[in-house]
Amino acid sequence: MDPLIPAHLIERRRWLVAPDETNHPPGEMVLYWMHNALRGHENPALDVAISIAHHAGLPLLVYHGLSEKYPYASDRHHAFILQGARDVQRELAERGISYAFHLERQGNRGPHLRDLCRRAAVLVSEEMPVAPITCWTERLRSLVTTPIVLVDTNCVVPSQTVETVRTKAFEFRRAIQPALSERLQKPHTELPANLKAAEFRGELGFEPIDLQDTCLSRLIRQCKIDHSVGPVADTPGGTRAGYDRWQRYRDSSLKAYSLRRNHADDPRGVSRMSGYLHYGMVSPFRIAREAASLGARKFVDELVVWREMVFRFCLEHSDELDTMSALPQWAQDTLADHAADPRGETLDWEALARGRSSHDLWNLAQQSLLRHGELHNNLRMTWGKAFLSLTSSPSHALAQCIDLNHRYAIDGRSPVSYSGILWSFGQFDRPFEPEQPVYGSVRPRLVNRHEARLDVQQFAAWVHRPIAKNLPRVAIVGAGLAGLIAARTLSDHGLDVQIFEKSRGVGGRMATRRTPNGSSFDHGAQYFTVRDDRFARYVRSWIQRGLVEPWMQTVVELQPGGKVAEEKTRTPRYVGVPGMNAIGKHLAADLHVELQTKVRAIVPDQGGWRIEADRMGMDQVDASTDATNNLDSDEWGRFDLVILNCPPSQAVSFLDDNSEIARVASAVEMKPCWSAMLHCEGLNDLPFAGAFINEGPLSWIARNDAKPGRADGSNDEIATEAASRWVLHASAEWSREHLERSSEWVLEQLTHALEMATGKRVSRIIESQAHRWRFANPSAPLEQECLWDAASGIGVCGDWCGGPRVEGAFLSGMAMAGEILRHATIDRAAPVVTLAEQETTPKRIVDAV
Repeated sequence: MDPLIPAHLIERRRWLVAPDETNHPPGEMVLYWMHNALRGHENPALDVAISIAHHAGLPLLVYHGLSEKYPYASDRHHAFILQGARDVQRELAERGISYAFHLERQGNRGPHLRDLCRRAAVLVSEEMPVAPITCWTERLRSLVTTPIVLVDTNCVVPSQTVETVRTKAFEFRRAIQPALSERLQKPHTELPANLKAAEFRGELGFEPIDLQDTCLSRLIRQCKIDHSVGPVADTPGGTRAGYDRWQRYRDSSLKAYSLRRNHADDPRGVSRMSGYLHYGMVSPFRIAREAASLGARKFVDELVVWREMVFRFCLEHSDELDTMSALPQWAQDTLADHAADPRGETLDWEALARGRSSHDLWNLAQQSLLRHGELHNNLRMTWGKAFLSLTSSPSHALAQCIDLNHRYAIDGRSPVSYSGILWSFGQFDRPFEPEQPVYGSVRPRLVNRHEARLDVQQFAAWVHRPIAKNLPRVAIVGAGLAGLIAARTLSDHGLDVQIFEKSRGVGGRMATRRTPNGSSFDHGAQYFTVRDDRFARYVRSWIQRGLVEPWMQTVVELQPGGKVAEEKTRTPRYVGVPGMNAIGKHLAADLHVELQTKVRAIVPDQGGWRIEADRMGMDQVDASTDATNNLDSDEWGRFDLVILNCPPSQAVSFLDDNSEIARVASAVEMKPCWSAMLHCEGLNDLPFAGAFINEGPLSWIARNDAKPGRADGSNDEIATEAASRWVLHASAEWSREHLERSSEWVLEQLTHALEMATGKRVSRIIESQAHRWRFANPSAPLEQECLWDAASGIGVCGDWCGGPRVEGAFLSGMAMAGEILRHATIDRAAPVVTLAEQETTPKRIVDAV
């Protein structure tokens, strides 16, 4: 098919499956799979597809799919890509080119690219030498017989024309300089006006989305992605936003780039174009030509030489970019030699992600990524090198650096991202002597030295600027797990959040009761499991921090009389340490929480809400009675939005009876559960630590003191070696039948049921308590992870949304935070930056310019 491709594009194409290598039948269309060149102009892949379709007499279809499964998929990346897709859809429509956009989401999943590719005469796509594109392309290659051609849409000097991989900028510059100079002076080569492809009008196998008048937030809600990473309002995706940023920078700051580019406290000294370039929303050829015409040699050098050197490197090493093998051997060796060197501190993923190190500048750098999706390139190098001293090993440092960069940076997963990351570990550099602790001969770049070169206060002001215009103030009713992670997520993005909790502690049913004698019981959630990657990364951090441990003791299913039916060993279980409430306390540590405060009403106030609440004494908390100490709603001021993290019937009591949320929530039935806590003798020799019971009053029993980290802290005078501590959960049916019984009666009945279930007699009860969970578990949880009404500014979340487990509550709170972050950022005005802030530049830079 090469004769069908214009001569000036031949050098940009690489046949992954050549036409003469396959016996593929004639196809219905030419298919262009668009993923990283989201533009309808100066797009060599699009030009190749148009030319082949025109000369072959076939229609052209541009397919653009957005998966839920790409690494680090989140609201931030999804929003940026969807905004870009909206622009390219409009641009292609104006050119009469068929464009079908598919968003993978609930009810809309399927192998559509594979199916379309099998029907195509040829597949045209873009050369993108990083995962997941390389993996998906190879997978597609194994599933179809269709010819596949990849086209370089990124490099001024096509990667395929650079024969040797070079890792030194001066060598690469020397190799491409003759070709580069010529290309920068040439105007873009347009396809002939008469070279057009017919529109494809066949069946697609899915319903394409018209993005022009679609609510992007509503689309993102349906996707199973990370909702804890919010969109960036002042960096919206798309061709129009990209060129608008470029033109403003080109006309105001480009000429001073060489003097201003290395100063992170002068953020407008750089173009901030990397996200637009990564997704191909702007043409790198146009930007390079315009910069060259203005004599911005250093900018062109960074844009073309460094960027294209890394593209060529990634093309050669795409399968090892996330491993230590991507580093030169000398760097691997020296880092291995110093892997056991003492570190000043070793942080878990969660502490790193939130910027909780002992280095203020590093924390600001990470918070810039978390809140705004960007990090000044010069500071990114210092940020990246610090992972070696903040983590336990070089391989762990590289993995954490890649994770945080790709998860939060809009340009994450791009070849240019890998250049900064790998440079931090020795690639594209040389050894430095003498060797240093931890770093060996890898060039050190210490945070405190970089800090001395910056106006840290000015940089902090830039980082802490609001993520959106008119950032909402949020009230959360209920400090259960869902409410806590929602609050933590919003707070980390810079929102003002206030939590109200009627109990004397946080965590909801992830509760631990301490008795007057010093015993402790997890009388709510007994353990949790991990199925979802979005939850798993937090659990790994909590394990590293010592907040969570695996519960490895035997768990069984019991038949009457204590006979073991089967062991339940397939699912790993985890518990908080030293109690289940440790996780709630950890999440609440940086939050504003009003404990023992019972909200009785949320009152409309000038488009927002005010909270009316009662302060509860300790006895009132225990009895769950109404308090008499009414608090003035002015105490906390006005809130823009309210999250209700409480059982559905309680949530409904705060809502308008006619609201959709109230209608949905009122249909959810919650099952009760009586819980008994026994410190007793006679059961310490049972051959299991937990048991499911399917008959009688009980549904579950667990030996609390056998869980990890439950050292017996009870009173030595009453504790004995024969004593053990047990938590008993009654079945929902039994609990409902006896919901209003006294605690004493419940304890007596459940103790007897325990003896019948185990075949053991409780010989002595040292202490005992009962607790009634009136709203323990949903009979049938909603499929939605949360409910949100943007018009009223009210949302609800909890384990009755999305799933009844601890993990379900966590993901519900994460989804609720995502709703609010999208509400504040997508398709809304960016933060207002005053003229003074726009022009704020450190004096030393002004003098130099």
